[in-house]
Amino acid sequence: MSEATRNGISSQLLSDAAWRKSSYSGATGNCVEVARLNDGQIAMRNSRDPRGPALVYTRAEIQAFLAGAKDGDFDDMVA
Repeated sequence: MSEATRNGISSQLLSDAAWRKSSYSGATGNCVEVARLNDGQIAMRNSRDPRGPALVYTRAEIQAFLAGAKDGDFDDMVA
């Protein structure tokens, strides 16, 4: 991970990021937005704070998280 794309980086420093959110996001703004970065990493931010921090993950980390979410590994977090 380069110095410019470390975890907790300001979203404003990722000016070339094309942010998007899930179609499941509600109108109240409780959304997580994601963007693929030029180096292949994925950034996440809170849509309510678009100038706030972004967390940056590798492709492998996102793949592992999505596989776990699909398998129900995190269902207890909202139960």
